[in-house]
Amino acid sequence: MIHNVVKANAYFDSVTLMLFSSRLNEIEGIQQAAVMMGTDHNKELMKNSGILNLETASKASSNDLIIGIKAISQEVIDLALKALNDQFENKSKATPGSEKKTFKSFESALKQTPDLNFAVISIPGRYAKNEVMKCLRNNINVLLFSDNVSIDDENELKTFAVKNQLLMMGPDCGTAIINGVSLGFSNVVKHGNIGLVAASGTGLQEVTVIIDRLGGGISQALGTGGRDLKEAIGGKMMLMALEALNSDDKTEVIGMISKPPSKIVLERIIKLVKTFKKPVVACFLGAESSDFDGSGVYTSETLESAANALFALSTGQDPELINHETKKPNLQLPKENSGKYVRGLYTGGTLAYEAILVLKHQQIVSYSNISSDPVYLLKDVEKSHEHTIIDMGEDYFTDGMPHPMIDPRLRSERILKEVADPETAIILLDCVLGYGSHLDPAGALVLAINKALSQATHPLTFIASVCGTPSDPQNRIEQESKLRSAGVIVMDTNAQAAKLASYLIARRLD
Repeated sequence: MIHNVVKANAYFDSVTLMLFSSRLNEIEGIQQAAVMMGTDHNKELMKNSGILNLETASKASSNDLIIGIKAISQEVIDLALKALNDQFENKSKATPGSEKKTFKSFESALKQTPDLNFAVISIPGRYAKNEVMKCLRNNINVLLFSDNVSIDDENELKTFAVKNQLLMMGPDCGTAIINGVSLGFSNVVKHGNIGLVAASGTGLQEVTVIIDRLGGGISQALGTGGRDLKEAIGGKMMLMALEALNSDDKTEVIGMISKPPSKIVLERIIKLVKTFKKPVVACFLGAESSDFDGSGVYTSETLESAANALFALSTGQDPELINHETKKPNLQLPKENSGKYVRGLYTGGTLAYEAILVLKHQQIVSYSNISSDPVYLLKDVEKSHEHTIIDMGEDYFTDGMPHPMIDPRLRSERILKEVADPETAIILLDCVLGYGSHLDPAGALVLAINKALSQATHPLTFIASVCGTPSDPQNRIEQESKLRSAGVIVMDTNAQAAKLASYLIARRLD
């Protein structure tokens, strides 16, 4: 039995929609349910899942909220709708005794709290520019979580922000820690003397949690948005953030994290950091270390080695003396395993990109939806080809859908698809913890893995790493334990997980 409801012009952010959907699916008798905005992509997903009829799909617009429920009886549907209405009501009310305030407009918020100086904006990208500009014109710094913002709008906003000495982090900025306050998908890490700036959300997370595990701490962690280092933007926020960290009394060591910048932006960065007295570590994944010759900047090929170097410098050690060699367990692929390819399914884009580079370093070239080489760019992102690494946080997957770090359903479905392919030997996964992420990502992975293995026709090897700390809401130690209980090999870092996958494949080829 299928039931649909359309709520006209009712917008909720992706985190809220994921929570609504998750709670519906927890009700006994619900076979499948989802609460989504009515974008074309979402309607297609709901139709394919069998929870949206064609008549409802034709009536709903991208500004409407669609509820799709498939249940064993009308009584269960009625129960689900009541539970959902309770959630809607709770969302609109402030928690008793809390300091939460709700405003219907930016103007009313500013009027009643005139000392505001920071805003987090998460709305559909086509509406973001106007709201961000309102903030900037009122001297309010911005973390823009929204994606699908045009590069021209980004450039205009950042030009205005730099002129007025304001942060405009984003668009698609997922992580920041400012004066101890965690924003977006950030983790609970120790305070310390290491300042970071990154055009990469999960790259920033991975470095901060490794530093925390080593015993170090973070002074500031500033995200710029993934396109900031492109020539069209010119590294505006990266350069501004670097200057801010250099002037910050709490910061003694500076780290930069990104994919390779454009040549002209890289020249600007090097020119700036050469004037710094504080040590600087650069992890521009895939860049040539020779680009920094004569700059005094320490370079790292992986996020793990960058974290190790930053920690060493923060404690007065020589980073060149740190051993980055990964210990290889005495493992091999099962002889019965007919597969020969690695399939990486990632929620973190930078972690996926790092895995591609690590595999390439071991002479294993991967196809991907984020490949920098057009030859290895997947023609169809829904279908893996040979060795494949997928970033499931790309716009194709998140257009109107919650990010996979929030809602793991699409990755769970993809795991089933990869397991059904007899050529799959290893499935490589990340598990990202922190504020805003799914409350139990390892648990969701285990459910998908167990279901997949029950349907598998040949042995498979699952390798994962957990990006998080024991202090995170999900608790890294507990998450790792859940994965291991399902037979997953858990490595300390993403780089180590990718290296192990390449090692096992190489041993098979030998």
